[in-house]
Amino acid sequence: MKYQKVQKQLDEREKLRKFRELDDAFAQALRQLEDPNSDFDIPTGPPVRSIAALEADDQAADQAAHSHEQDRVFDQRLKALIGEYDLSERDVSEVIHALLESKQWKLDDVPAGE
Repeated sequence: MKYQKVQKQLDEREKLRKFRELDDAFAQALRQLEDPNSDFDIPTGPPVRSIAALEADDQAADQAAHSHEQDRVFDQRLKALIGEYDLSERDVSEVIHALLESKQWKLDDVPAGE
């Protein structure tokens, strides 16, 4: 039994020694942080972004997704109309060019739907 008590006492001493080493290392790190002339490089994460910037990014992503969806729907409707009126893509292209040339339709404007 005495052996176990001696071993237990050594374990407590070892724990205390490790704690002191850790405490010393922590105190040294704090001193380095407080020293204005220290070249201690503290790793940091990515820069913090404001909520407004994050919301703007979300809005831009939503707009891009909406635009993509509009393009998909437009393509689907155009193909349905081409099929319904038995037109070729060339015929549709000619109509679009005629509308653009006569300034009845501007390239950046979206034609109004029904």
